[in-house]
Amino acid sequence: MKNLFVFLLALMLSLPAFAEGDGVNFFEGTFRQALAKAKKEKKMVMLDAYTSWCGPCKVLKNKVFPNKELGDYINAHFVSIGVDMEAGEGPALANMYPVKGYPTILFLDASGKIKKEILGLPQGGAKELLGVAKKVK
Repeated sequence: MKNLFVFLLALMLSLPAFAEGDGVNFFEGTFRQALAKAKKEKKMVMLDAYTSWCGPCKVLKNKVFPNKELGDYINAHFVSIGVDMEAGEGPALANMYPVKGYPTILFLDASGKIKKEILGLPQGGAKELLGVAKKVK
């Protein structure tokens, strides 16, 4: 009986996480492919420049990007891609888009031109990031 109670309590505590929805969907492919997809879909690109060791980057990934309202807007208007700036194509992108710290979120047009840059974890979380995204054009 005790195990059942613990299981039900854990299930109830996890329900709000499921209710939030998928949040921001990240493109699985190269940066160049993300730009091509954005151009084809007449969208912009949101680039999450992160590193594996960055604590605020993990907060962004686990607490901000899963927000349903943010995800609904970002997914409708942007092709999002996350890039570890120290692995894979990251170092080459770091030459194109030198960042001053991590995380950095870059809002780009479909040709790759920077429209807006956010350095660090948005203090207002998903709500602040959503406000910025709505102003980018």
